[in-house]
Amino acid sequence: MTEPLTWVIGSSGLLGSHVAAAVVRHGPLWSPDAPIGWGKSGAADRLAQAVNAFATAAGDRPWQVAWCAGAGVPATPAEALAAEVTMFEILLDGLRTTMRPASEGAVFLASSAGGVYAGSTMAPFDEFTTPRPISPYGEIKLQLEQVARSWTASSPWPAAVGRISNLYGPGQDLSKPQGLISQVCRAQLVREPVSIYVPLDTIRDYIFVGDCGAIIADVLRKARHQRDSERLTVKVIASQRGVTIGAVLAELRRILKRRIRVVHGTSATSRYQASDLRVKSSVWTDLDRRPLTPLPVGIKFTFDHLTRQLQRGKPLVDHR
Repeated sequence: MTEPLTWVIGSSGLLGSHVAAAVVRHGPLWSPDAPIGWGKSGAADRLAQAVNAFATAAGDRPWQVAWCAGAGVPATPAEALAAEVTMFEILLDGLRTTMRPASEGAVFLASSAGGVYAGSTMAPFDEFTTPRPISPYGEIKLQLEQVARSWTASSPWPAAVGRISNLYGPGQDLSKPQGLISQVCRAQLVREPVSIYVPLDTIRDYIFVGDCGAIIADVLRKARHQRDSERLTVKVIASQRGVTIGAVLAELRRILKRRIRVVHGTSATSRYQASDLRVKSSVWTDLDRRPLTPLPVGIKFTFDHLTRQLQRGKPLVDHR
């Protein structure tokens, strides 16, 4: 059986790099000869050219594409997020016209559980919960999901959407206002307090990025064999365990063996933060039957990774 050729879009990011590491165990990775240059002039043309090159490389063999791009966070303005929808449409339109119709293929879209369920009620939320975004970020994620749904209706291939809970782990972009665990680890290393803008009883679901990448690899593999009646599948990808911010800080204090200096503040973006974002999955639950990285172990991995960066003289926040 020929293994699929996989293109992970956003493979240099936190999620994309771990998805690439997971899928390469089962088949070859493909990447364009030149970077797309997201947000720069000509990026749309370069993406369209990359789709053509991917189609040529894939030929008649199975293929899969994972969209793990997008640099937005819940506080990102709507106008800065809209470009991702346009680029995702260019990708899907290109696949529809260039991939061989008889080929076995699938597309994965990384979405956000926190973004789409922020205004939902009756946690824990699953794939059958009505999404109620309260931020432009969440609205864009739902728009991207609709683009994927429309594509499956007009192409021969299926797609899967992963509504992912709070990712954490080595490689998080610390220049963005996200990633509590990584931000606290960084603050401890540089001897700074960490700012918290939500109550300590706020509940989140933290999934280690390596576990998330492995689940996505399995989602892609399963998506390629969907029946016609299951053109688009939405899957919650999470640890399925809610943890308060206060409990995370206590765990960090225990692991790092030092007091965590916290500054409680207010922010205009706090209105986008739900108090309870517990989630569970009721779809493809066989993919969840795996050991996950325990939170203390994942925290230690993250802290040790940042420690090694600092020891090598690499800045923990890249302000370029």
